[in-house]
Amino acid sequence: MDLNYKSFGQGRPIIFLHGLFGMLDNWQTFGKKMADNDFLVYLIDQRDHGKSSFTEEFTYHLLANDLRTFMEENWLHNAIIVGHSMGGKTAMQFASEYPDMVDKLIVVDIAPKKYTGGHSEIFDALMSIDLDKADSRDEVSTHLYAKLPNEEESTIQFLLKNLQRNKEGGYRWKMNVANLNNHYLNILDIPMLHNNIEVETLFVRGEDSDYINDDDWANIQEIFTNVSLHTVKSAGHWVHAQQPDELFETFLSFINK
Repeated sequence: MDLNYKSFGQGRPIIFLHGLFGMLDNWQTFGKKMADNDFLVYLIDQRDHGKSSFTEEFTYHLLANDLRTFMEENWLHNAIIVGHSMGGKTAMQFASEYPDMVDKLIVVDIAPKKYTGGHSEIFDALMSIDLDKADSRDEVSTHLYAKLPNEEESTIQFLLKNLQRNKEGGYRWKMNVANLNNHYLNILDIPMLHNNIEVETLFVRGEDSDYINDDDWANIQEIFTNVSLHTVKSAGHWVHAQQPDELFETFLSFINK
């Protein structure tokens, strides 16, 4: 598995994992700030996203194994692992399977549970345009806005970050939309976690997000034996974009304690 990545800084290693439809650039500004504070930062495109390999399979066990292989290839014996949304489930799976490789674990706005969905219309919109015949970025943008009238503009712009022009003409998505759609139920599913995960763990949730509720927190405490929860005020699911300063201070406080 060839995982695309960027790294910068020196010091304690910390790895960032993006969510569904994301890529490593989602954490770049935040990661550079961490690098300025004595961390060796790795930003990773998970499989079927960004510039990493496209595959025909997609499970959290495979994603965790991808991360293990990446760390071994880069001589990382252990690291702080940060995951947002889908990346948070990858991080949980990794901590369950390879606890000795995790210095500390930070999970941003996702719980170890099965979710009901919510991306079907997005998949339909992404797959309903023939990108080979698209003449411009504006044409693709107009199509998505028409297909997703109930989505916020920020969501449309987030998706459009995945649009790339082909040298021979037309466009393509940087993510493997077909495979992600085929395995969407796996993405929604709960990671296969062992109970009594002893890795020191922080869960972060946005105050305005419903991804982690009080019942979820009770369940989290049954799985993770050394865990804390921090709620970021005036933030939804995209905590690192909406309240980066508070999240940064929260990370440092947890890591340095």
